[in-house]
Amino acid sequence: MSKKIERIIDEIVDEYAYSKNLKRPWIIGFSGGKDSTVLLTLVWKALEKVRKLPTPFQLKRPVYVVCNDTLVENPVISSYVDNVLEKIEVAAREQNLPIIVKKTAPLLEETFWVNVLGKGYPVPNNSFRWCTDKLKIRPTSNFLTEQVDKVGEAIVLLGTRYEESASRERSMKKHEIEGQRLSKHQTGVNTYVYAPIKELMLEEVWYIINKFDSPWGFDNSILFQIYADASADDYECPTVVVNKEHSSCGQSRFGCWTCTVVKKDKSMSALIENGKHWMKPLLDYRNSLVEERNIHENRMPERRDGRPAIREDETNWGPYWPEYRYRKLKELLLIQKEIQKERPHIYLITNQELIAIQVNWNRDLYFENNVGDLYREIFDKDISTKSSKALNNTEKRILKEVCEDDLSYFHLIDNLIALQETKTLLVTKYGLHNDIERRIERFVNPKEYENK
Repeated sequence: MSKKIERIIDEIVDEYAYSKNLKRPWIIGFSGGKDSTVLLTLVWKALEKVRKLPTPFQLKRPVYVVCNDTLVENPVISSYVDNVLEKIEVAAREQNLPIIVKKTAPLLEETFWVNVLGKGYPVPNNSFRWCTDKLKIRPTSNFLTEQVDKVGEAIVLLGTRYEESASRERSMKKHEIEGQRLSKHQTGVNTYVYAPIKELMLEEVWYIINKFDSPWGFDNSILFQIYADASADDYECPTVVVNKEHSSCGQSRFGCWTCTVVKKDKSMSALIENGKHWMKPLLDYRNSLVEERNIHENRMPERRDGRPAIREDETNWGPYWPEYRYRKLKELLLIQKEIQKERPHIYLITNQELIAIQVNWNRDLYFENNVGDLYREIFDKDISTKSSKALNNTEKRILKEVCEDDLSYFHLIDNLIALQETKTLLVTKYGLHNDIERRIERFVNPKEYENK
């Protein structure tokens, strides 16, 4: 072990065991990549040294290993990270270390698919990068806020290094206080940042991964091979993002497989070239999201708040039309079905997201297609997109009989009940009254409604 690495471990011991406020929890942003793996390894080694101190009661400060799941992670990386987290959890318990694994995820109404396929958000690009905030910043910030509320303060440990880029080094040094290890978090109240491995070079990072046995008993050669297969650039996106101006995860080899911020997904392309041929449909689908983003026939002339979204050249720039959302959902589910023939554990979209998409379609008054019918068509089984308040088959039959003289009344009532489901299936009830009024208005005055 080099003296530099020993010095870093000793510094971590000192900060953990002898700082003024030992109640402040440590929160490690863990992505499963090389830098966060090295950071946790050195913290683990430090805790082992603390346990040997004359005053072992000092080994009480909790260390949270926080991993954020955007729900659209690269499946190869997602599977790897899940396995690693399981090992960390078991090893920490067996070694009696205060290491606690926590996974965060975006709220249901803020996931990638609910926004794109449910609400019709255009996929992110450099000028409209809504994904970083909704998928990464908010989930981890919420967890951070919870910890601060409990004990008053918290310390975030980041695996950032000066060598990653000149801009990264400038940003880190801008907020450092000379002579102090901790710097103030840029956005979090009563939150501090600690970057123990900031001076490590890339060669030293790989030295630790290749020469140190994993403290949680995992095979580090698997991580090395993932990097070798996905060789693109050396940038890694941290789990705990410090501010909204942080560089996009699209540059990371460990980013979301749906990332449309960059022109080309180098990491997924490299994985496919190195044998992961089953990922080719994912790459093609991701590319189609980029290519079809600004086709104006796919976009509505109004924004979701009702404001015009037509440019001077008469092109539409609003959300995606519901028909386009339906088509892209069908393509996604067909890809999932094909992949699951050999990899049944891989889900590209969750059932909860499918239900939320249906709710958003209902609130947009789109009843021409149904998520449940599409799912049944593709997978030959049902997925529940109905709440207990929905009409069952017998009730629908009776209602049809009552409305047999004019079935439009049956469709109106069925649509209104579908809108009512929003109260059960999504947290927010905002706008439900207006949705129902709009649907009735559309029924009573269809021509006037369509001319608006």
